[in-house]
Amino acid sequence: MKLWVGVTDKSWFEYLMRLAPDEVNFWQPSGTRNFKVLQPGEPFLFKLHAPHNFIVGGGFFVRYSALPASLAWDAFGQKNGVTSLNDLRERVHRYRPQDDTLDPIIGCNVLVEPFFFERSNWIAIPASFALNIVSGKSYDTQTEEGRSLWESVRLAMPVVERVEEPVASSAEPAGERFGEAYLACSRLGQGAFRVLVTDAYQRRCAVTGEKTLPVLEAAHIKPYSELGPHRVSNGILLRSDLHKLFDLGYVTVTPELHLEVSPRLKEEWQNGREYYAHHGKELRFRPDNPLSIPSREFLEWHNENRFKA
Repeated sequence: MKLWVGVTDKSWFEYLMRLAPDEVNFWQPSGTRNFKVLQPGEPFLFKLHAPHNFIVGGGFFVRYSALPASLAWDAFGQKNGVTSLNDLRERVHRYRPQDDTLDPIIGCNVLVEPFFFERSNWIAIPASFALNIVSGKSYDTQTEEGRSLWESVRLAMPVVERVEEPVASSAEPAGERFGEAYLACSRLGQGAFRVLVTDAYQRRCAVTGEKTLPVLEAAHIKPYSELGPHRVSNGILLRSDLHKLFDLGYVTVTPELHLEVSPRLKEEWQNGREYYAHHGKELRFRPDNPLSIPSREFLEWHNENRFKA
């Protein structure tokens, strides 16, 4: 198993420790550096800037995605470790003083099940972690140093009673706890759900192919309020107007992945020509990963419980 020790601000850590969120966005001011070190489910640890050379917590990696700051705020809000979108922008520009972009692209490392150590449990950085490292360093539990680090982290982690399904049962082989299998069974938050669905559809509306990112939204097929999970297979990326119509039941997607438009759209609003042009057509975009394709179970629920037939 790989570990990543990422360097962060003490203020970011302390803010999130007080918030105690179910997920965090460990963002970086530049969106040009892709992060490929970890598989989904592997630990991403927090190391404070010098002179606080300690590991103080972490989370479990879900996905890296480069997003405009406004969309990162929409997805994660205060789970970005800041109080507002303006605060996020100001902090980005502090690292990029020559960039006066209104909505800068930032790198988002999405982490779930974050944990934060009390001061007495902070862990000294490994001997190989040079003090001039700016972004972070990876470790592997196949090495003695990596194993020792992970054991120290495990001992320091707070014990939390799990009330939802576990990431993996003790009977499952260790290899199944990482990668795409992890995303299919882990406890994702709303922000992680939005990022994963957006990227699964290659940032294109499943119906129209629209690729203007600010108007694309990750729709739950079975709403979270109705016990629908934050899973990619319970999501579909839609243009904002189609998302609204989908939630209201004027459009649905059949289990065969065809769009169906209700006749009540025209009856009630005397319009809808653009939407009826898509009626009966197969989705233009769908995830490449079979685990991310909309679940038949959730689609049938929407057809039966939301669609205005």
